[in-house]
Amino acid sequence: MRILLLALICSTNIALSQNTLQKLTVEKIMRDPKWIGSSPSSLNWSNDGKTLFFSWNPDQSMSDSIYFITKENSTPQKSTYEQRQSTVMQNNVEYNTANTAYTFSKDGDIWMADAKTAKQRRITQTFEFESSPKFSFNDTKIVFTRSQNLYAWDIATGLTTQLTNFQRGMAAPRIRRDTSTVQEKWLREDQLRNFEVLRSRKQKKDANDSMINALPKRKELRTIYTEDKNLFGLTISPDGRFITGRLLRNLPGKNTIIPSFVTESGFTEDIFGRTKVGTVQGTQEMFLFDTIEDTVYNIRVDSIPGIRDIPAYVKDYPKVWEEKNKKPVNRGVNFLSASWSPKGNYAIVDLRSHDYKDRWLMILDPKTGKLSLADRQHDDAWIGGPGIGGGFGGGNTGWIDDNSFWFQSEATGYSQLYTFNASTKEKKAITSGNYEVQQTILSKDKKYFYLSSNEVHPGEQQFYRLPVTGGKAERLTSMTGAAQVSLSPDEKSIAYLYSYSNKPWELFVQENKPGAKAIQITNKAASAEFSSYAWRDPELTTITARDGVPVYARLYKPANPHPSKPAVIFVHGAGYLQNAHKWWSSYFREYMFHNLLADAGYTVLDIDYRGSAGYGRDWRTGIYRFMGGKDLSDHLDAAKWLTEKQGVDPKRIGIYGGSYGGFITLMALFTSPGTFKAGAALRPVTDWAQYNHGYTANILNEPATDSIAYRKSSPFYYAAGLQDHLLICHGMVDVNVHYQDAVKLAQRLIELGKDNWELAGYPMEDHGFVEPSSWTDEYKRILKLFETNLK
Repeated sequence: MRILLLALICSTNIALSQNTLQKLTVEKIMRDPKWIGSSPSSLNWSNDGKTLFFSWNPDQSMSDSIYFITKENSTPQKSTYEQRQSTVMQNNVEYNTANTAYTFSKDGDIWMADAKTAKQRRITQTFEFESSPKFSFNDTKIVFTRSQNLYAWDIATGLTTQLTNFQRGMAAPRIRRDTSTVQEKWLREDQLRNFEVLRSRKQKKDANDSMINALPKRKELRTIYTEDKNLFGLTISPDGRFITGRLLRNLPGKNTIIPSFVTESGFTEDIFGRTKVGTVQGTQEMFLFDTIEDTVYNIRVDSIPGIRDIPAYVKDYPKVWEEKNKKPVNRGVNFLSASWSPKGNYAIVDLRSHDYKDRWLMILDPKTGKLSLADRQHDDAWIGGPGIGGGFGGGNTGWIDDNSFWFQSEATGYSQLYTFNASTKEKKAITSGNYEVQQTILSKDKKYFYLSSNEVHPGEQQFYRLPVTGGKAERLTSMTGAAQVSLSPDEKSIAYLYSYSNKPWELFVQENKPGAKAIQITNKAASAEFSSYAWRDPELTTITARDGVPVYARLYKPANPHPSKPAVIFVHGAGYLQNAHKWWSSYFREYMFHNLLADAGYTVLDIDYRGSAGYGRDWRTGIYRFMGGKDLSDHLDAAKWLTEKQGVDPKRIGIYGGSYGGFITLMALFTSPGTFKAGAALRPVTDWAQYNHGYTANILNEPATDSIAYRKSSPFYYAAGLQDHLLICHGMVDVNVHYQDAVKLAQRLIELGKDNWELAGYPMEDHGFVEPSSWTDEYKRILKLFETNLK
């Protein structure tokens, strides 16, 4: 009996140990993330507000499935394909002005429904794909897109009318007038005199032509040729009279090629990649089509304030500056959007300069096709920030009524909410302060704004309701951390994903009012095994940088510091990203690794250096023309802080990070030798001239026009400064930061005779690793680097 009892106790202990984390290891934490648990994502309300759909994987299947809850039953259930096909989703509908009817597209056809009864009426059933329906012609018709043209369906008669006839290519040459010579005319007349059959046929043809010309003429739809340009972004005024569109001419640029070595075919295969920064960009233009006057206007930009301004950085190149001032020319622009006022008296056009220095909101007078200024935001660095957008993505904007237009701007240094009155030209700040408005939604009755902001703390995201006239905002979410909110269609409820520093995302719902109780819907984000470990709640602190500004940081303290007092600084990627915050990090693997390091006696620090998100315009643009400047000095100051405030040995500090974090690691080791004993640069940019245009040209301009910025910012040029221990890890099929960056640097280090570095290539990995085996190998190498050199 005693033997049986002992066996039962042993088997119980084995079972418990298999489902608990006795000790963190790289092999355990780098497994398929399913072992952690399953967080819900992608919230989507049904248009009637009765059902909330979301992605989830509580059963640890191969991939997420769609689940749903209802107001009557808050227990998540798996959705069927048939249910989803029969459900109209909130994000797929457009209402008429009175909110009595709505239209939507489904499976390439257009539908209309009564808002009260939800009774549906099918408008189209064709083999062609129809999309983007909206009410127009003062709500008497539904306009939709088919084959890049607009069509209107009359609600009363059911008649469908084609509104535009855009065609790619050139118009056929006009038939020339009769240019026959005198000799040719005489010959033709002589033929008719001498041949009766020719005369008879000509008489019949002339009679037939006369009869056809006498018939009532069908009104022809004007053909507008787009030449070699791509048409996109069609909009129509609420009265149906005016149509705007954008044309993009793509210009040829050389694309990169990424070789893939491990393939099913057994042959090396090429992946067709992106272009590089400085490649000639496409040109854009916008047109206005007055359907009544049958007139097309090309929207001219000559009158835009500052359109010929020369970027300030050009002053560093005196000869170029002098030449540009002699003959100033219009800068290229991108037309991001055209937003019509409710009555269609005017539209607001959002434009961005090609050099990223200006964002203009311009009033378009549809009767003249001319632009006038509503708001200009200029930045000698680049335009950006939450709710403002850039490149080909427009900002967060809309109309409150036929005169009042709302938008976000970083004019004060932080993204805040403003309104502009198109009649009085008055601009009004609706919010203000040293925080960021990160998302804005206008209520259906247009009386309130719903805002997400970090007003409470830079490391939190909370949800508020604010009158459109401004005033005191009501806070609707209350739990410390972040709430990513989805407002129900009737605006009576909010659903949100909530997380905290050491608690992954879960789904909550509550009434849409201050102080309402939050009801937790899911509880599978943390598995039993994951929950068996006491994951640290990192201390959120600030470090004073050398220029006196506070740098926010996450600090992981060891319960039992190693006698050698080692430390590691982690550098988050993306540049414009935030990680010193109070919610569950997208760097969850690194978070677990930092717990492992702290268990091993390391002090770990993770800072939101210059260029990170969440701290306003000046922080965002602090790296302009010098990546590896203030962003790097913030890390050097952090290393000093670790020694002065945390008792770390200054000779035993390591640094690591991926992508932008890998770049900073290289700059730290190459330009500040001795500060970090060892560093791991993962998928790093080594030469910014090799990276893409959209990201790099914002910050460093272009290599051919601002070579100073690229020379200062690229680690490749500083490789001779390497004295400490370096590990480089890079996916060999990385289509973002190409493996070429690592190879180029490796050759440079070889030629310099450096022998304190190594390169690990991962033949089947892209920029973000996928395979647990690759993650495990990479982080075992990082741990070995630190254990060998910092202890």
